[in-house]
Amino acid sequence: MPVPAKGRRRLRPERGRRVASDGLIRVLVVDDEVAIREAVVYSLRSEGFQVEDYETGSEAIEAVSRATFDLLVLDVMLDDLSGVEVCRRIRAEHDVPILMLTARDAEADIVLGLEAGADDYITKPFSMREFVSRARAMLRRREIDRGSEEVRSVGDVEIDLLRHEARVAGRKAAVTPTELRMLALLASADRPFTRHELLSEAWGTPIVPDERSCDVHVANLRRKIEDDPAHPRRIVTVRGVGYRLARS
Repeated sequence: MPVPAKGRRRLRPERGRRVASDGLIRVLVVDDEVAIREAVVYSLRSEGFQVEDYETGSEAIEAVSRATFDLLVLDVMLDDLSGVEVCRRIRAEHDVPILMLTARDAEADIVLGLEAGADDYITKPFSMREFVSRARAMLRRREIDRGSEEVRSVGDVEIDLLRHEARVAGRKAAVTPTELRMLALLASADRPFTRHELLSEAWGTPIVPDERSCDVHVANLRRKIEDDPAHPRRIVTVRGVGYRLARS
């Protein structure tokens, strides 16, 4: 059963629920629409995940400040703070993968979420099977990254997957997990990569719903690693193909 787009139902105030259990994957769900939040929480718990859920952005920010999560599921439209603002504040301090939920599929809204640091997005209405698949793909990529000790260097760009860090000319670049994986793929071979290849690597799935988001991620990366993002010399565009990482 697809999850409906956001309606007008208001929620009574409530605190998120926390269940202490070592060794489980921890997911934070933030949505002020009770039907959607409960469906998402139920599906995740049915998959064996430990879930903590809230209805406001301020509660989400506080929760992330006191606990470690493996994935954040965040609605774009919240009552107190926008999901985009919540994403921006959390991303400034934490590298937790962020999956945005949005009732709008306009390109501008998607761009805002990705520019704020979101790693992926899913548009309402969506099926719970699709949602769980996307969440698992993000978590799977996270585990692969944690198990990697590889450090890739191309020119003055260094990607450390174990520490989830990227450095450019010795300085740390504040990249998101998705941006880090895309950068690591670009550094893996001296050839251009298509948008589909980059997003498939970043999201851990061959199913890429909208390749336009790749351009947003690349634009964000350029702002973080290029001396002049308007005239990039590290991540270069290969017309008709995609992008490549310059070797010199």
